[in-house]
Amino acid sequence: MESTLGVEAGSPAAVLRMLMDGSPRTRAEIVDATGLARSTVRARLDLLVAAGLVTGSGTGESTGGRPAGRFAFNPGAHLVLAAEVGATHATVAVSDLACRLLAVEQVDLDVADGPAAILPFLVTTWRSLLHTVDAAEIAGVGIGLPGPVEHSTGRPNNPPIMPGWDGFDVPAAITAEFDVPVLVDNEVNLEALGEHTASYPDVLHMIVVKAATGIGAGLISNGVLHRGAAGAAGDLGHIRVPEGGGALCRCGNTDCLEAVAAGPALAAKLRDLGHPAASTADVVNLVRAGNLEAGRVVRQAGRDIGEVLAGCVSMFNPSLVVIGGLLAEAGEMLLAGVRESIYRRSLPLATENLRIVASGTGETAGALGAAAMVVRHVLSPEVLDARLGEVAAGGLAREVELSSHAT
Repeated sequence: MESTLGVEAGSPAAVLRMLMDGSPRTRAEIVDATGLARSTVRARLDLLVAAGLVTGSGTGESTGGRPAGRFAFNPGAHLVLAAEVGATHATVAVSDLACRLLAVEQVDLDVADGPAAILPFLVTTWRSLLHTVDAAEIAGVGIGLPGPVEHSTGRPNNPPIMPGWDGFDVPAAITAEFDVPVLVDNEVNLEALGEHTASYPDVLHMIVVKAATGIGAGLISNGVLHRGAAGAAGDLGHIRVPEGGGALCRCGNTDCLEAVAAGPALAAKLRDLGHPAASTADVVNLVRAGNLEAGRVVRQAGRDIGEVLAGCVSMFNPSLVVIGGLLAEAGEMLLAGVRESIYRRSLPLATENLRIVASGTGETAGALGAAAMVVRHVLSPEVLDARLGEVAAGGLAREVELSSHAT
């Protein structure tokens, strides 16, 4: 979370960010922490309370007389609609402003059906989930898609597995249903943001890998999601594997990591060995059932992923690598292969304090990240302070109206 100090220290957003750590504070404590005048703190808190973002929370210790009131962040003031759309499934959720998922539904779909089918389906699912949670104003919508996205516009950018999506105005379609900000990003970026928000908020440099139907990564640098110049940062799936065996990739190249080590490639290898594996889930189930050849194939996939990640580790120097996605549910087989290659191939200085772990948030990582993306936007100083200005103007208008009636 950004500091509450510095050039924005006097803004209502800075006071709110201080309270978002979950610790209620008195006015005096906020004055001491920010250096603001008592009158300024009182005005900021009055605005935040009027907007419903801050509430009183019990009482604090007093030096005499009436106990001092404490103020706390109210994450239930608004709801966020979030969705991570993968190639064959989606996680659809409703969260509060603390990124707690209040309602979640896992659904099967085919992203190749196109936006005209998928987006109305998401809207219907959100509306159904909203009936299961306490009513509140919707703050915004966050969506992750399985391909490159121009984050500033929310439009997919030449996505390889998403026919009909290229350049589609996703925010406009959703805004027509929910008149709120709509933010869209690549699903793996949002998984990285979700892992960072929910499990590793203090880790400044980390790589989050999703290994499933495709393979990609999200990068957290200095605590901030790194998208790259064109939003293509972390596209591990199309880096060449040194010993790929000439595997043809859907991008037209050969020996891409995705063509060698993603779920469909592993399922094909197991079918060639006589095992019933039509999908990534079948591969995982075979490993869990103790199938030795499935375990060997997944372990090798881990090594191949690790070969590519080794270069990333040496260049990016993260302190944490998180392995997620459906393939990671095969357990230690995949993770062991990844570790084997990274520790063997990366520079010792880069791996001295490196941790390589399985995802802590699992299938909800992308939805968590989508919620976090929206919360960071709507509670950013620019957006929040403008919103509070509207609240203040509305309050003044009501006072004028009441005054005119009184006279």
